[in-house]
Amino acid sequence: MKHLTAKCKICILVSFACTVLLMGCEGNYVSSIPDYPVFLDIDLRLAPYNTTLKNNNNSYVLFEKPRMGKELTDRIGYGGIIVYVNFEGEYCAFDLSCPHEALQSVKVKPNGLGQLVCDSCNSVYDISFGVGHPIEGPSKEGLKRYKTSLQGDLLRVTN
Repeated sequence: MKHLTAKCKICILVSFACTVLLMGCEGNYVSSIPDYPVFLDIDLRLAPYNTTLKNNNNSYVLFEKPRMGKELTDRIGYGGIIVYVNFEGEYCAFDLSCPHEALQSVKVKPNGLGQLVCDSCNSVYDISFGVGHPIEGPSKEGLKRYKTSLQGDLLRVTN
């Protein structure tokens, strides 16, 4: 009977540990960048997106203000959005505000090497594989990432 009780205790502990680990993967990450609405529908058949984003790895488009004619629907996050096609051909989107500075006016800029750079704190973030982790500078926090989904030629960016 004692042997069964010890096994039950181990099973309960293992189940509890697995539950805690799985709950940690639920996206409970809190960013220093405030939550602002994000919604962009990008038709990849239209210029300039058909030449800059479609089938073009390591390319990007910046959205620093709502597009003309889309002011009522475009939502561009806290500091603007970069939509990036990584080296694997996947669409990624990040907020342009530097998480180390956490100010709407301090933005990261692409350097053409699959990285975003903050001129204020000199942090460099690697976006080449769609992650946005800091690789240089004082920042310890990654870029705020937004969800992307592709249906046909319509790319949607949301939070």
